[in-house]
Amino acid sequence: MNDSSWGAPPRGGPWGPPDQGYHPGFAPAAPAGPAYDGHEAQQTRPMPIVPDVPAGGDTGGDQDDRDRGTAPLSGPPFRHEMPQPAQAPYDQQPPYAPQPRPEDPQEPMPSSPSGAPQPAEQPGPQRKQKKRAGRDLRAAIGVGVGLGAVIVASLFVVKAVFVGVIAVAVVVGLWELTSRLQERKSIKAPLVPLAVGGAAMVVAGYVRGPEGAWVAMALTALAVLVWRMTEPPEGYLKDVTAGVFAAFYVPFLATFVALMLTADDGAWRVLTFLLLTVVSDTGAYAVGWRFGKHKLAPRISPGKTREGLLGAVAFAMAAGALCMEFAIDGGAWWQGLLLGLAVAASATLGDLGESMIKRDLGIKDMGTLLPGHGGIMDRLDSLLPTAPVVWLLLVVFVGTG
Repeated sequence: MNDSSWGAPPRGGPWGPPDQGYHPGFAPAAPAGPAYDGHEAQQTRPMPIVPDVPAGGDTGGDQDDRDRGTAPLSGPPFRHEMPQPAQAPYDQQPPYAPQPRPEDPQEPMPSSPSGAPQPAEQPGPQRKQKKRAGRDLRAAIGVGVGLGAVIVASLFVVKAVFVGVIAVAVVVGLWELTSRLQERKSIKAPLVPLAVGGAAMVVAGYVRGPEGAWVAMALTALAVLVWRMTEPPEGYLKDVTAGVFAAFYVPFLATFVALMLTADDGAWRVLTFLLLTVVSDTGAYAVGWRFGKHKLAPRISPGKTREGLLGAVAFAMAAGALCMEFAIDGGAWWQGLLLGLAVAASATLGDLGESMIKRDLGIKDMGTLLPGHGGIMDRLDSLLPTAPVVWLLLVVFVGTG
């Protein structure tokens, strides 16, 4: 068998002279080097002789090949075994200029063929106006007109029907308040005694006057204490405290609307109360939206401004003067100015108080029953604390009627 057969390598080992032909399983031939002793060739692996590479010269591959230690497809064989050229001193190397990454948020990618970065999108006037408005005005106006029609129709047709409207609003408001307390604070104010006692409180105020309202309030608080005893004692104090607070905040304050209704001109008194509160809220919104710059209570309600408060006072005083002069028997315009000032103050405080409750609960609205408004409690926030103020001032100015 000759040297070029499959069974034996060519003379000189696998790195023999190139004229011996191709042998499968062995590396390609390299330039001839010095002779080695046969015995030493069996014990050690001879290193090939490669051309010298001048320092700093081109080696036929890129920097990535040198870093990975792999040879490129072209160039001298066995690149990975070649000595690397000496590195230039650090101060003589070209400065490293990092390339921007596509995912870098500070360097926007060009969106045009020219490669020029596009300017960031600026919010337009329409987006800013939506942010300032905050609600669906069409839905809010539609719901407000519908509620106004129901109130006026029941108020001037049959007074007892309007008392029923107050009782329904009270029960729904209590349901919203107790539901949010349980969801957000795990406070279980008993709804059943609150709903029954709240409706009875409104009816008692209309039938028996202030004394009936106070008695119903006391019995409702007692019912809350007893009802809660049917459950485990854990959390009893906070549950009954929240229940008594809810009984006072919603039905008891609403009872003063029923007390206004008992007068001979009770329908006009209630209408004056509703108009002044709505006008105060509208004036605060309109003036604050157009001219508001100085925050009234930024930690409680960031949307309210001092300019809006002045608008509420001006609108309510003007409406109060007109209502006392033309709608209330025995009223005078100057009394309407005082009444409007008091309504603007109580409505603003009531709105801020409701905002405090919602901020503590971590919610925006008490409910979703009224599109564009939120829940019933979101519409009662200004009305509830204003009712006793208007009732008291009307009693002082023109009597109980």
